[in-house]
Amino acid sequence: MKLHTSSGNWQLGLGLSIVTVLLWGLIPLALGVVLQSFAPGEAVDVATVNAFRFLSSFVLLGTYLASRQQLPTVKQLRATSPVLMLVAIGGLTCNYLFFTKGLIATSPSHAEVLIQLAHLFFGFGGLLIFKETYSRKQLMGLGILVLGLVGFFNQQLAVVAATDQYWAGSAMLAFAALTWAIYALAQKQMLQQLSSGQIMWIIYGCCGVIFGVFSHPASLLAMSALQWSMLIFAGLNTFVAYGAFAESLAHWPASRVSAVLALAPIVTLVAMAILAPWLSLQAEKIAPLGIAGAIAVVVGSISIALNDQPNRSK
Repeated sequence: MKLHTSSGNWQLGLGLSIVTVLLWGLIPLALGVVLQSFAPGEAVDVATVNAFRFLSSFVLLGTYLASRQQLPTVKQLRATSPVLMLVAIGGLTCNYLFFTKGLIATSPSHAEVLIQLAHLFFGFGGLLIFKETYSRKQLMGLGILVLGLVGFFNQQLAVVAATDQYWAGSAMLAFAALTWAIYALAQKQMLQQLSSGQIMWIIYGCCGVIFGVFSHPASLLAMSALQWSMLIFAGLNTFVAYGAFAESLAHWPASRVSAVLALAPIVTLVAMAILAPWLSLQAEKIAPLGIAGAIAVVVGSISIALNDQPNRSK
């Protein structure tokens, strides 16, 4: 089977990755506010929240593609592997389900911490499946990035042992990370037959229907104006962020994109420190070791991203 190769336009891939990381860093805060609409102890209607996000993105992206006459053709759909499409749809559905449930059981910062496993899984998948390569400097950057993640999240990981709820939530987040990596690798391979926008449009629609079957739209009536604004932002975030991510894969190797996405927790914690009082969320304190780890994550990510020139996908 012929594997997908990147266009080589690493500047565009880097720019799209930065847009993605900024939006993904903010999404845990928005979801944290939305999920406050449910009374303590009440089962949170995860399906309804995710159905709204997917279906709104499906409509927005479909309108855009239709205006440019870029909706997928029957010929393109027949040329696309149904197995890969089902894997991508199933992977992203599981990712949204378990990430949201893990977020409920833990906190926005903690959720963004553990979901970073997805980018490591994705990066290694790019190396193994798509035969991407790392230079010596990039391997050193990867080592710095991993050490940085360990130091940065040292304080948060200590909290995990506090309650069974955090353990369960952490397990769900780890599983969400794995299923996201599976989705992303399947999507990258399908870029040979469909554009990134066409792939995401199909996935949005299918995932929206899956969650819609189990949703209860009436539960949204309990939300405040702030929570509605955050839910709308979450829908727009899904549309723009995943569009930017999908397009970045067309221009940059998966392993490089994953390195930039590792910066998302820093965006989350900075946003929490600034916006938490306004959103009724509790910001988490960062110990000196965490600050040093954050710097290491940035240095490692930049080292992997900007030393891309000698190594292209084969």
